This record gives sequence, structure tokens and C-alpha cells, in this order.
Amino acid sequence: MEYNKLASVTGMSGLFELLSSKADGAVVRSLEDNTTKFVSSRIHNFSHLESIEVFTVEDNVNLSEVFLAMKASTAKLPDAGDAKAVKAYFTKVYPDMDFSRVYASDMKKMIKWFEVLVKNKVEIKLSEAPLEDSENTVAKAKPTEQKTVSVKNNAPAKKINSPRKMA
Repeated sequence: MEYNKLASVTGMSGLFELLSSKADGAVVRSLEDNTTKFVSSRIHNFSHLESIEVFTVEDNVNLSEVFLAMKASTAKLPDAGDAKAVKAYFTKVYPDMDFSRVYASDMKKMIKWFEVLVKNKVEIKLSEAPLEDSENTVAKAKPTEQKTVSVKNNAPAKKINSPRKMA
């Protein structure tokens, strides 16, 4: 399981692995109970873990940086239900976090998600786009083909999927 395929779904607790996507939603697998289901994008929104950022006193950081700091820390994970213990934990583990803009519910969610990632042995790392030098990019580029369509001004409009008339 790869970190870049994980997402959070609004209205549903936990983390999900995106198995496939469609125009009207996605097929996801829960990391908690391994159930697979279709989730409609008309009802739910998807947030990739790679795209989630955390407010800090300087620039925003990616959620993976906070997870890596949690992994490197020797401090014991607090109970997610104890808001004071959670804030004290993040004060030790990631002191640059802007605690006036990161809510207690967000920190609790980070604790729960981190526990799920550790349980499923997910390697926390961002996927990087391959860097190509400009010479290779120019050499690989192919000219695009343009097609023009001529329309007759006097041509009658065609009906598509019109019912047939019975005689």
C-alpha cells in the first residue's frame, strides 16, 4: 500500500485506499476493516493525504512531515479523546505548529490517522514527479495534429436519438 493512494473521505471516518476512480466517484478500501465500496463524488469529497497541509508559525508543511516527526519521536502517543494530552504531545513533537489555527479535532484526527498508518505498515513518503531536463522534454514532444471540420450553412440539423414514427 502506497501513501500517495490514501485519502480521507468527508462524512466517513478513517482513511481509505483509492483503488480506482470513475467520473462519478471512486472505489475505496477502508484501512480499518478492509471493506471495499463505491463512494459517490456527488455526496462525498476526497482529500489525498499528500495534498493536506498543516498550519505552522512559518510556512505551511505537508501532513507527511508531521507524521515523520511523530514517527521519529520517542514520546508515547496520547489517547485521542484527551484534548489536553494531544496538544501537549504536539507541543513536544512538532512545536512549530500554529496551535491557534490547528484545532484540537484536527490534532485528534492526526493521531488516529497515524495509528492506522502504523498498523497497516504504510511507508510515509511523498511521491515525487520525475524531473526531466529541458533537452529530453523537447526531443520527446510531438507536434499535435489539428483537424478542422467544415459545416454547411444550409444543411438541416440532425436529430439524435429521435423516436421512430410508425406508419
